[in-house]
Amino acid sequence: MTGHSFRLNQENLEALPSGALWWESRQLLCVADLHLGKSERMARRGGSLLPPYETRDTLDRLASEINRLRPKEVVCLGDNFDDDAAGEALHPQDRDLLTRLMAGRMWIWVAGNHDPGPIDLGGENRSELHLLGLTFRHIAGKVEGFGEISGHFHPKIRISGESRPCFLIDSSRVILPAFGTYTGGLSSNAAALDQVMGPRSVAVLTGTKVLAVPMRPGA
Repeated sequence: MTGHSFRLNQENLEALPSGALWWESRQLLCVADLHLGKSERMARRGGSLLPPYETRDTLDRLASEINRLRPKEVVCLGDNFDDDAAGEALHPQDRDLLTRLMAGRMWIWVAGNHDPGPIDLGGENRSELHLLGLTFRHIAGKVEGFGEISGHFHPKIRISGESRPCFLIDSSRVILPAFGTYTGGLSSNAAALDQVMGPRSVAVLTGTKVLAVPMRPGA
């Protein structure tokens, strides 16, 4: 593997360069904030017109990880579609690819603030998921909870002038970067993240290879 290995509530996890999280002993792959259909949703609501290719790119990158790791379980941590209508407007070819990725494995859709979870694509819909000592939910809780895995914030950190998506990890939780192609990001030094992450949190940058740095430089 080429990721960053760490322990969370006695479980061994790996933050992958793609932005996905791998739980090897469980053969579970986790991604956050796919935001499928974002360009369609923006065009429909009169926003900026973006090239309508982000859904396929996001699914292709997800397919690459699934084909490489062959997970038995996939957990999508909410905001899987940019809104409910974006899910309904999924292109038939993209729907077919997603259906093929889901075939033969447990697939969990965790509800996000953009979407309650698709009801016509198969898989299971959950408000949150508890497996062994780990809790999967869309938004990190306001109180410290050991073994929490979440998304929502799309964290990024700026290193040497470049802003890159990152995982945020402390002793009790991990926040995943957004996996979706057209997603923005929130700076790791934002107050909202400072309120939920511990004092010695680590930021793990994604990209060609991971890089672990202090979330708060100088801390």
